[in-house]
Amino acid sequence: MQIDPLDHEAAIRVTVFLGVLVAFALAEIAAPRRRREIPRLLRWSNNLALVVLDAALVRLAFPVLAVGLAVIARDRGWGLMNLIDLPVWAAIVIAVLLFDLVIYLQHVVFHAVPVLWRLHRMHHADPEIDVTTGIRFHPVEILLSMALKLAVVAVLGPPAVAVLIFEVLLNATSLFNHSNLKLPPRLDAVLRLFVVTPDMHRVHHSIRREETDSNYGFNLPWWDRLLGTYRAAPRDGHEGMTIGLTRFRSRRDLWLDRMLIQPLRGRARDKDTPPAL
Repeated sequence: MQIDPLDHEAAIRVTVFLGVLVAFALAEIAAPRRRREIPRLLRWSNNLALVVLDAALVRLAFPVLAVGLAVIARDRGWGLMNLIDLPVWAAIVIAVLLFDLVIYLQHVVFHAVPVLWRLHRMHHADPEIDVTTGIRFHPVEILLSMALKLAVVAVLGPPAVAVLIFEVLLNATSLFNHSNLKLPPRLDAVLRLFVVTPDMHRVHHSIRREETDSNYGFNLPWWDRLLGTYRAAPRDGHEGMTIGLTRFRSRRDLWLDRMLIQPLRGRARDKDTPPAL
């Protein structure tokens, strides 16, 4: 009997997510890039509680998610890719690339628009960066991101398996590139030609505005290089750089309740953050 992976979408996603989360949590403990100052129990418990809340709200808010909508689009002939006769492999490659470009552009917009930055800055307010930072996103940002993905699926009409591949890759690479993992410099130099590495993405979590507004990629590194937002390394080095924002740095700000109300607190941008160059 042939098994259709789409029939096991939830199991595939959860299994890969938990496997990658545990693998990189152990790897960064064994080979940390930066010294840890905050107890893991405090940060990890609240960051993990946030991802559970995000997942529950997405399931409640949307009657169908991206993979399911792709199946509906295929059956009803919706979307551009259902009007074009493409080999399956080509349709998958094109869809994954386009989805990744959309997520890159979404990330840029969330930095540029003040009301959206209020939501996204909760991700940047983590004063340390490790594998759990890769799942630390405000629920409203997650809901907006899912709405955007559903709109792209409806317009594009990609193969459902391409959507599943993309979402699994995006989750896995977000955990990887946020991890506090020390890679050999030569390995990092090769890997960042094909995927966003921890050293590449860590620049994006710098307290310095010109570094925060760079290296937007989560999965593929090519958009930053092509569109001029790539920065090879932080000015102060990976061990010397300061992670996070100038505000929201107390341990109380790491609690779930404070993270949820953070978009309502204060001005959108830190007053003393240097402007982007």
